[in-house]
Amino acid sequence: MSLANNAGPFLLREEIVQGTGLNLRVLHISDIHFAPSHKNKAGFLRELAQLKPDLVVNTGDNLGHSQAINPLLQALEPLLEFPGVFVNGSNDYSSPKLTNPLRYLMGPSKVESRARDLDTPRMLREFENAGWLNLNNQTGQLRIKDQVIDFVGVDDPHLNLDKTPKIQSSNLIAVAHAPYLRVLDSFADLSAKMIFAGHTHGGQICLPGSRALVTNCDLPTKQAQGLSKYKDSWLHVSAGLGANIYTPVRVFCPPSATLLTIS
Repeated sequence: MSLANNAGPFLLREEIVQGTGLNLRVLHISDIHFAPSHKNKAGFLRELAQLKPDLVVNTGDNLGHSQAINPLLQALEPLLEFPGVFVNGSNDYSSPKLTNPLRYLMGPSKVESRARDLDTPRMLREFENAGWLNLNNQTGQLRIKDQVIDFVGVDDPHLNLDKTPKIQSSNLIAVAHAPYLRVLDSFADLSAKMIFAGHTHGGQICLPGSRALVTNCDLPTKQAQGLSKYKDSWLHVSAGLGANIYTPVRVFCPPSATLLTIS
């Protein structure tokens, strides 16, 4: 499916998942890292509403600037009309700082004590007021297309904020920002049919063919983006729509959102 901005720097990817028993068209967005100057990105996000998804899954790191909340909400406004779920990433709590871009290739970034200087509670309220489920260490339930779907999610594992709730469900979707193996294991143990995550930026600096060198967590590089199996669950890792404003370079890994047709 094509959108006007697909000719530009942002891509819409499509995936098909079979055998879950679910009947959903899911738009997965992640790692927007929004800043007020991101006009093209705002336009792409607004155009995604043309897809009319049954569900929007937002796996965090929405914010990329201290003044990002208002323009972010304006860009997401059309998508907030659809059922949705979300979790936070570390950049939803703290504004970015200048770092050595080569650090990203040296392995997972270290967890640092940073001031929570963003108005995260306001962003959460706006999402919740629009009807999106807050899955930060919480469970939730939505009725979509005459089917009841249960959800479980965790707060950002990269900041060690994750605590997976217990839930029993035969129609379970799990959501996290950073796909650390401990979190994926906890979701697989709950028999989640689908697991959604972001954080990796698809590797951000890749070899040709989008072959990732790093994932910024302990997930194997071969699963840095796209669809794969994790135990008995399907895992989808978004390559994301942005990056830290101080390290905006992406190589062989264009920013993207994904539309998944799940059956």
